[in-house]
Amino acid sequence: MVMVYHIISHLELKQEINMKIGFTGTVSVGKTTLVKALQQLPEFKDYTFSTERSKYLRDLGIPLNTDSTIKGQMVFLAERASELFQNNIITDRTIIDVMAFTKLAKSIPYYIADEYNTLASRLISEYDYIFYISPNKVEIEDNGVRTINPEYRMEIDKEIQAIIHQHQPKINKYHELSGTTEERIEKIKQVLFL
Repeated sequence: MVMVYHIISHLELKQEINMKIGFTGTVSVGKTTLVKALQQLPEFKDYTFSTERSKYLRDLGIPLNTDSTIKGQMVFLAERASELFQNNIITDRTIIDVMAFTKLAKSIPYYIADEYNTLASRLISEYDYIFYISPNKVEIEDNGVRTINPEYRMEIDKEIQAIIHQHQPKINKYHELSGTTEERIEKIKQVLFL
């Protein structure tokens, strides 16, 4: 009986907490698909969802992928930072993603990227959960916006993993996801006690 009360109290507490959940991973690993699938589930009805706006930003004239500029990356960082002001949010990108793309942008000198990432890294600890999604066994899909270059995809993944490793002490709760969207959802539910 005490165990049941503890579980119920824990679940009630989870609903009251201001949760910030972010998914990180290289291009075309299913982050947006996963977030849209979570949005359909009753367990996540109290969450706000934020998904990729790359097409919109590209249409504003902001260069993407390897062509990105420091000004463009500042827009992406501002979007990620603004998400962290919201209560109970699930987002398909994190500060970590922005840092990785900044580091690998051809037009951004390494010393500027390093300064930028030092500042951006201060926000990593604001996520309650960060879920990394591996590109292993996930085919690249062309959405007309992101690059479909497999080498660049792997470079971004490697940089994301390096950032996660470097900033591990700042990450509150970190989990890795793989498998189908359904398998990923089950793992997320287990982690969040849903």
